[in-house]
Formats: sequence, C-alpha cells, structure tokens
Amino acid sequence: MLASTKYQRIYDVVRKIPPGKVLTYGQVAELAGLYGKARLVGYALFRVEIETDIPWQRVVNSKGEISYSIARCGGDYLQKTLLEQEGIKFNLANRIDLNIYRWQASFELPADDEDD
Repeated sequence: MLASTKYQRIYDVVRKIPPGKVLTYGQVAELAGLYGKARLVGYALFRVEIETDIPWQRVVNSKGEISYSIARCGGDYLQKTLLEQEGIKFNLANRIDLNIYRWQASFELPADDEDD
C-alpha cells in the first residue's frame, strides 16, 4: 500500500472525529487498519495545511496531550486554541481527560495486510 493511500485512510478516519472529541494517534492508526503505526498518523497530519477540512487538531498523544514540536511553527498552540473553542478542557498539566473527551468510534477500515 502506498504512503499516500495510507495517508488517505488516516485522513478519512480523522474527518469522522466529531467536534468536542479527540482520538489518539494510535487509535486513528487502528481505525485506519494500520495497526501499530501511530507515528505514521503523526507524519500524515504534519503534512496537512492548517486550513483544511481534516480536523487535525482532534488527534492527541496517548497521555491526552498535544505533541509539541518546534517544526510545527506554532501549530501546537493553535491546536490547543481550536480544541478549547470546541469545548475541550485542559487540566493544569495541559492534558485532556480522555475518559471524557475520547471519541468512541464505532467503525474500522479493513486492515492493512502489508508488513512494511
């Protein structure tokens, strides 16, 4: 499966996350049929433009945190602002309570059969 096809599967999952909810990188990978490829989700989301129909801001790390990176040129702070505008609350440690805000998705794309 080509990287662009994998990215498209990731984007298809992320587009389904409703406002006010989040998924972790690993959960997006699993729902996209890309088991164990959480980093691939991060790479795919890094490539999208800030102004896109893909709600990239709704994907956080497994601790419920925004994964800060200097390479995102301030996108991390925008991510927090966008999530707060959707009603998501951060605690004093800048974490989202995944028990409250994690989306309970009820679908899964077919598994990726390749071992690449």
